[in-house]
Amino acid sequence: MNTAACMRPNRVSASVMHTSMMLYRRHKYGFIVIAAAVMLLIIVSLPLLEMVSRPLFGQGIPGSINYVRHATLWFGYLGAVVAAKKSRHISLGVSSLLAGRSKTLAEMIAHTLATVTCLVLAKAALDMAIAESSSEVLLGGIIPLWLAQSVMPVSFFLLAYRYSQQLMQVVSWAGLIALSLAVLAIGYFVDFGSGYALPAGLLVILVATLAGTPIYIVLGSLAALLFATDGIPLASISVEAYRIASNPILPTIPLFTLAGTVLAAGKASSRLVRLFEAWFGWMPGGSAIAAILVCAFFTTFTGGSGVTILALGGLMLPILIKQRYTENFSLGVLTSSGSLGILLPPSLLVILYGVASHTPINQLFIAGVVPGLLLILMTSAYAIYKARSARSERRKFNLREALRTLNESKWEVMLPAGVLYGIFSGIATLVEVAAAAAAYTLVTELLIHRDVNFSTDLGDILKECAILVGGIKIILASAMGLTSYLIYADIPSMAADLILSVTDSPLLFLLALNAALLVAGCLLDVISAIVVVVPLMLPVAAAFGVDPIHLGIIFLANMELGYLTPPVGMNLYLASFRFDKPMMSVFRAALPFFLINLIAVLVITYVPAISVGVVRWFGP
Repeated sequence: MNTAACMRPNRVSASVMHTSMMLYRRHKYGFIVIAAAVMLLIIVSLPLLEMVSRPLFGQGIPGSINYVRHATLWFGYLGAVVAAKKSRHISLGVSSLLAGRSKTLAEMIAHTLATVTCLVLAKAALDMAIAESSSEVLLGGIIPLWLAQSVMPVSFFLLAYRYSQQLMQVVSWAGLIALSLAVLAIGYFVDFGSGYALPAGLLVILVATLAGTPIYIVLGSLAALLFATDGIPLASISVEAYRIASNPILPTIPLFTLAGTVLAAGKASSRLVRLFEAWFGWMPGGSAIAAILVCAFFTTFTGGSGVTILALGGLMLPILIKQRYTENFSLGVLTSSGSLGILLPPSLLVILYGVASHTPINQLFIAGVVPGLLLILMTSAYAIYKARSARSERRKFNLREALRTLNESKWEVMLPAGVLYGIFSGIATLVEVAAAAAAYTLVTELLIHRDVNFSTDLGDILKECAILVGGIKIILASAMGLTSYLIYADIPSMAADLILSVTDSPLLFLLALNAALLVAGCLLDVISAIVVVVPLMLPVAAAFGVDPIHLGIIFLANMELGYLTPPVGMNLYLASFRFDKPMMSVFRAALPFFLINLIAVLVITYVPAISVGVVRWFGP
């Protein structure tokens, strides 16, 4: 007995060591992945210790929130480096449609701007850290603040190295030297305060965007250009990027992302599909409704990051086709359902909007419940209509099977209930609730269901989580730099004055707002839109008396349409990849669901009682 007890810690230690070695050996940047995993461990464990410490000792852990938010800063930037290694950063380019010399030229332009921009941002971040090194600010009285900030310049230097490697694959050594000399000459001789520097720079950025440069590079280069033309130190970009990236609420992003990634890696999707099939399969369109509900469940935790389509697409498509739905309808319902749930708690996009707009996140969660359910109900109603015309098979309701599937999936079903209770009861902070959700899913999948193997699967899950969070955080940081310039230039007030000079009707403003957001959804990814567009939109909406809570739900509902809108619609790209179909074929399949969502957006816009009214009914 004593021998077994002594052996148990050794087995755990050996398993941890094995996972670490697997991470290191399987990835070129293995040490970065391991460092990111350590940061994620801090992000999960400290809030949990804080929850336990308060009732036991009457106080929390001194400085824990600072440790957690800076661990989130490190996790995000290290994840961005891993995402670059895997070519997983979001871009809007058309280089995939090119071939031959045209493709080579597009890649050269994209990689050149990416390399130069990362070097510029690395220098800006280094200047910020050097300036901070003269202060005596310490995290927890131990770690110098400049050391915590050092991950920013280091990560940008690593990103620049990665893009320079990609550049060398399409340019010879002689060409690379000539290109480097040209870039240095431009930086040294060009007067950025001159009249032609700004339009020329904008043209270069536009061409590079079409060539496939990642979104965060586009935003970062645009911010650097605007700051340079106004003679403002570029370190200002890094200051704003650091401010948003170390926001105390943002640790919820890696925590909820970890929960969603763990669920997707296990067999939770299969259990939930069986659950919803057993409870709703007797209805017309029961299988489609089950697909809609399970997709909405996953999206609330993944924030529409694409995990839903990738995790559930291959599972649900054969089921729908077997139930005599057409392939076109099946593709459409799975593609559109990949973004259902972004209005429901604990959606990451609601959290991001609350951070960007300084709106109470718990009130946004309450306001999003009825609109989110409306979108699910309208999509389900269309599925029922199609099921009747397709004469899809229906199953008899079996109470014993329904209860059995409920028992099988009870741990997954309790997760959203626990999260909602934690958020609205006030017994814990949002970060602590997110940490508890992440720990809960790990325990459930690792120890209870044992769908995830600690040694072989956990490393890949941590890497995937780092990639997803890194892609989000680097866009947030770059977009914040651009947003700070727009505020500095007083663009929001100018936009409000311009619109008020045209109309003073709130109804016309809301209609124009929907049209503008639809265009924004076509051209921007949702994360960039939240950070860049929201600060411009808030003063204008306030001038027309639009409630900021209502505005947030309108904005996010419109962004949900953006997932289904070319050329940036993420769900279209992912569904095209997952189902091996041309993107336009996927768009045609998803078009009826796009129109349904559009109708729902108009209802959400012009009937504020279903969002703001619910918040007022529940109270502050």
